[in-house]
Amino acid sequence: MIGLNTLSPAQGAKHRRKIVGRGVGSGHGRTSTRGSKGQSARSGDGKMSYFEGGQNSIVRRMPKRGFSNAMFSKEYEIVNLSSIESKFNAGDEVTVAKLKTAGLIKKSGLVKILADGELKKNFTVKANAFSKTAQEKIAKAGGKAEIIK
Repeated sequence: MIGLNTLSPAQGAKHRRKIVGRGVGSGHGRTSTRGSKGQSARSGDGKMSYFEGGQNSIVRRMPKRGFSNAMFSKEYEIVNLSSIESKFNAGDEVTVAKLKTAGLIKKSGLVKILADGELKKNFTVKANAFSKTAQEKIAKAGGKAEIIK
């Protein structure tokens, strides 16, 4: 009769764990399968991928080149006209603080307004940057686009 208590894996499917450092008679004694002496026989040998046997690694031999403008870059949070249209009433003044309270931006940092969507209400929008099309759409709807620094 077959039951859960009588099930066992097929012959040869499971391997015995290698037990090292338990005497010469175990077959894995003395050096514990690490060979003799040297860095790789010591504990803490993590098989460093960049180590080149004592000479300077290629990373340290190559000269540093170039310059990164990353620390001077400006990262804008983007808001589309369609979301302004849905969250605000006609004639409202839309500022960075009001965009944050409306949940359209996460941080009160730099904000750029893009022209995605139709604009039927007139707004006074104050932001750090506008796309050219967004400025045209705001003006066409009878509103004002003001750039703040």
